Amino acid sequence: RCNIGCKYCLRVLNVTENRPGVSEKIISPTEALEKVNEARKKYPITVAGIAGPGESLINEETFETFRLIDRFHPDLLKCLSSNGLLLSDKLGILKELRVHTITVTVNTLTPETGEKIYNFVNFEGKLYRGKEAVAILIERQKEGVKKAVSAGFTVKINTVLIPEINKHEIAAIAKEYAALGAHIMNIIPLIPVAAMMDKRPPVCEELREARIASEPFIQ
Repeated sequence: RCNIGCKYCLRVLNVTENRPGVSEKIISPTEALEKVNEARKKYPITVAGIAGPGESLINEETFETFRLIDRFHPDLLKCLSSNGLLLSDKLGILKELRVHTITVTVNTLTPETGEKIYNFVNFEGKLYRGKEAVAILIERQKEGVKKAVSAGFTVKINTVLIPEINKHEIAAIAKEYAALGAHIMNIIPLIPVAAMMDKRPPVCEELREARIASEPFIQ
């Protein structure tokens, strides 16, 4: 399940395509534990992370998986990725489960830009669209990151660079979230699928420029 609609997200399971944002299948918490068990037999892994499919904080299976990891692999660092909408509400349970790092995907600081990126936000049982939806998401993301940092979590910001839409906001996002206490930022290129199939991905030079512009504020 997911509580926001990103226009660059294709909500399907796919066994043929291997790229970020694509899941082959949905697995249960018990199956996730088995995956970790297998991985530890083969590799010197130090981190167990949950990134989807869907939004990690709206699926109870996320927390059950972390309980199992904490029980059987207490030495592993636990990390998750989120859109941040429910982050401030879930910090208590994440602290209890000894989650170490939280990655929040932040693509804009303004409702005007955001309505070009998001179709809807589902919050507290109500469906929002347009600028109103994005305003809620932006406010909740900032609140969640600030509280997460104060609670002792390591916070990373992921930003999808969409040249035709949010290129002008990347450095501002870096500055804003550095001020909120975020520790690191990852600027990643758009993969043009779903409703953004007609948008072009950034070229290497645009990614480099965005990173250089952001580095004065955040690693």
